[in-house]
Amino acid sequence: MRFFHTENIMAEEYNPYNPIVMDHFLNPRNMGDLEDADGIGEVGAAACGDIMKISLKISDDGKISDARFKTFGCGSAIASSSMATELVKGKTIEEALKVTNKNVVDALGGLPPVKIHCSVLAEEAIKAALDDYIKRHPEKAALVAANNHKA
Repeated sequence: MRFFHTENIMAEEYNPYNPIVMDHFLNPRNMGDLEDADGIGEVGAAACGDIMKISLKISDDGKISDARFKTFGCGSAIASSSMATELVKGKTIEEALKVTNKNVVDALGGLPPVKIHCSVLAEEAIKAALDDYIKRHPEKAALVAANNHKA
């Protein structure tokens, strides 16, 4: 085995991740908590190694004005959380509810098959945060339901 003494954490020849995943892992977007978050979703279990928390700020017009994450997990989990927050910012509640793990994987340019579960956690964390928002704001639930029936 050869060891590399460079700034790069992994030599490219041993890296199973594409540049987009590496960028979101090494330079995560929207990391941290949101003060006065309108909805918070936490999923995963310490026993299996990945825990994701996504916090959302939702404006009066029903659009996600900010999204933050905190993730305990591997590089794929961090990258998936980072990308998920990017995908939902600016979307309506209805649009964000339609974000899937496949959207996260596609936006990341792919994940190794054994890491797809990280994108599933990101989808679940988004939906949990939106569910929390709707529970905290029951008056919004009727609007979301009405808009879903129109589509």
